[in-house]
Amino acid sequence: MSDKARQVTDASFQQDVIESSLPVVIDFWAPWCGPCRMVAPIVEQLAEEYAGKVTFVKMNVDENMATAGKLDIRSIPTLIVYVAGKEVERIVGFAPKPALKGKIDGALAKAAAK
Repeated sequence: MSDKARQVTDASFQQDVIESSLPVVIDFWAPWCGPCRMVAPIVEQLAEEYAGKVTFVKMNVDENMATAGKLDIRSIPTLIVYVAGKEVERIVGFAPKPALKGKIDGALAKAAAK
């Protein structure tokens, strides 16, 4: 894993996601999950493309069950877009890069319009 999308934990979730000054995309994943491994390089590419505009982070659901449970993560991969500490978009399952980019751009535009 690169440093483009760093790991967050139950302990760091509040600070790294909810209190972030930038919008955050969090990727809920597990090492045994095939679709998670397929989406991981896309998340890394998007983290590079959105550098300075959106923070990308990853959370291993096997190691951070409290946050995953609290957010009702029932299937992985799940990507959630947060703006100003609020969930504005949830993408469940594998999606190709253009679809993810469209959902993220749409969520950011919708949040900016409020």
